[in-house]
Amino acid sequence: MQDQSLGEVWFEFVRVGGSVKVSAIHVASDTEVALVCPASAQPEALKAAALRKLAYVMGRPAQRA
Repeated sequence: MQDQSLGEVWFEFVRVGGSVKVSAIHVASDTEVALVCPASAQPEALKAAALRKLAYVMGRPAQRA
């Protein structure tokens, strides 16, 4: 999927019982976020939530070790 502000983002859906784990991977930076949601949620809503989380994480300054 191509997001206007992020570029190319891949999604992975893994169902585990009554839940689904959604991973969003930013291709250019190899940044990945994941969230767990009810399996009854609509796939487009899950993608939108994962994109919001990815944008938040990528906008955050890098943590220092």
